[in-house]
Amino acid sequence: MMKVFAAAVEEGKAGENGKPSVGPVYRNLLSKNEFPPPDPDISTAWDLFSVSVKKYPDNRMLGWREFVNGKYGGYEWKTYKQVNEEVLRIGSALRASGAEPGCRVGVYGANCPEWTVAMEACAAHSLVCVPLYDTLGPNAVNFIIDHAEVDFVFVQDKKVKELLNPSCNAAGRLKAFVCFTSLANEVKDRAAELGMKAYSWQEFLVMGEENQTEIVPPQPFNICTIMYTSGTSGDPKGVVLTHDIVASFVRGMDLFMEQFEDKMTVDDVYLSFLPLAHILDRVIEEYFFSKGASVGYYHGDLNALRDDLMELKPTFLAGVPRVCNSGIVKALDELNPIRRRVFDFLYKYKLGWMNLGYKQKNSSPLADLLAFRKVKAKLGGRLRLIVSGGAPLSSEVEEFLRVTCCAFVLQGYGLTECCGPATLGFPDEMCMMGAVGAPAVYTEVRLEEVPDMGYNPLGEPPCGEICVKGKTLFAGYYKNPQLTTESIQDGWFHTGDIGQILPNGVIKVIDRKKNLIKLSQGEYIALEHLENVFGITPIVDDIWVYGDSFKPTLVAVVVLHEENTMKWANSNGYKGSFPEICCLEQLRQHVLLELKSTGERNKLRGFEYIKGVILESKPFDIEKDLVTATLKKKRNKLLKYYQAEIDGLYQKSGAKRGH
Repeated sequence: MMKVFAAAVEEGKAGENGKPSVGPVYRNLLSKNEFPPPDPDISTAWDLFSVSVKKYPDNRMLGWREFVNGKYGGYEWKTYKQVNEEVLRIGSALRASGAEPGCRVGVYGANCPEWTVAMEACAAHSLVCVPLYDTLGPNAVNFIIDHAEVDFVFVQDKKVKELLNPSCNAAGRLKAFVCFTSLANEVKDRAAELGMKAYSWQEFLVMGEENQTEIVPPQPFNICTIMYTSGTSGDPKGVVLTHDIVASFVRGMDLFMEQFEDKMTVDDVYLSFLPLAHILDRVIEEYFFSKGASVGYYHGDLNALRDDLMELKPTFLAGVPRVCNSGIVKALDELNPIRRRVFDFLYKYKLGWMNLGYKQKNSSPLADLLAFRKVKAKLGGRLRLIVSGGAPLSSEVEEFLRVTCCAFVLQGYGLTECCGPATLGFPDEMCMMGAVGAPAVYTEVRLEEVPDMGYNPLGEPPCGEICVKGKTLFAGYYKNPQLTTESIQDGWFHTGDIGQILPNGVIKVIDRKKNLIKLSQGEYIALEHLENVFGITPIVDDIWVYGDSFKPTLVAVVVLHEENTMKWANSNGYKGSFPEICCLEQLRQHVLLELKSTGERNKLRGFEYIKGVILESKPFDIEKDLVTATLKKKRNKLLKYYQAEIDGLYQKSGAKRGH
């Protein structure tokens, strides 16, 4: 008997009158008949925290590392009670500064206890928390402050200069900003010139102490946060999440986890390094707070994450794949050849038993003892669960983690619009390798036909655009009803990702409908936007940009501008026909430099730069089926056509990077 992980609660329907076909509607087995009732005590994000303050006042809540004598020490902790006292004072200070319920408050900077205190203070007074996330590009902070009408900002010391930068003209609307740490006097003067007040964290706490205000807890339908995410082109989109959405997510997570023998406890510790301005980290922290467990923040350097792992010894990690890769690759590189052979033998042995259905921890205690506890030790020694979200985990890495980490490894899939994971894998199920699991407890999933890409949810195998509905779906895009109507049709949110549903009800993400891709470090790239930017380079006639979700860099095929290329050849003393010149390595280097300077002029982010190029003397043609009649690029056809050369580019850059 095949084990099934999702229930089909509605039949699929064939398309008619120009409407696309849709596949069956799937739910979590726990919601087969109806969604489970909500938790009567918890209907808002504020309840999640305040109930835990009463239940677990002395548990460790937030941990951080102090920088002492030129190095980072061990973790220091604040208890739930201490955090609550700070939350009440910061909330009172906000109210004393003129913040009224419903007012928008920005938080700008790296994860730290102050970030979370500011977020909880917003919840306590029905204020809307708006994360300002700077890798959305240099103008994003300015755009968000203006678009969301932010009145107050909490900011990390090293981000203050961004706020006071003349190009951030929206900052003029701020009434005040509060620095996570202390403030230099010249910063205060500069802020005063711009007509806003500036406070250090300590000053704001004192102000709250002197002006204590009753809290105004939010209603379930009040907005909890407006989280901005990258748009396909141009401006970020503000995703509106109300309090009941966050509460439903946590409730669903609770019910999901209840069914496994390995229970979450107050002693669990999460290492937080994914940005709090991203939904995944935010909802995981909310879940941990609801359980009275602990969250420790990394010290700000992703390359030294191993150090935080050894200090904090977390039980749970969520992250983009590269973090897991680095810790483990290092552990393996330290093995000598004989040990490496033993390791490989034990790996195959344990994997064999896991494939027969044995649980990870029972499949080979001997292999764990001889080989894999060393890998576990490199990740702090206490890890029980790794969830990979943010970018797809390749099956080889996932298998490797499952065998060697001595912890559960799951993949999930979700978007800000679904308030985090819309699907989640199950521990110890090898059939979920390379897939993203089954629908979450309060979520429904179905596939919709994408005719022009040839994906049919009623075909074999069933494939189509992943559409999501349920209690954790966002309320809409802030101030953008048109985009909301385009993306939510008949209650179904269209994700733009193409999925396949396996016979056991598990979902696999196989493609992207819009040409928005995610690189391996979890950053979104809008390919068409980049093609428009790079296309203005004089030596470029046409360009196709390609990114792979398992690689950290972009490559491109450049169709060269004949006249400008020949000009370059003449002035540099190269002779030959145009196709011959196009084969020169020197020209390749020149084109990369030209693209780089275009990138700099257009203030692109580091990961948006082109790191390898293939030069082409002939335009992409309709004959070879590389472009449509209207000259739109057929990306999958282009990929097939240039695949070998692209692989060559990545291999070359891989060798250089030393991975």
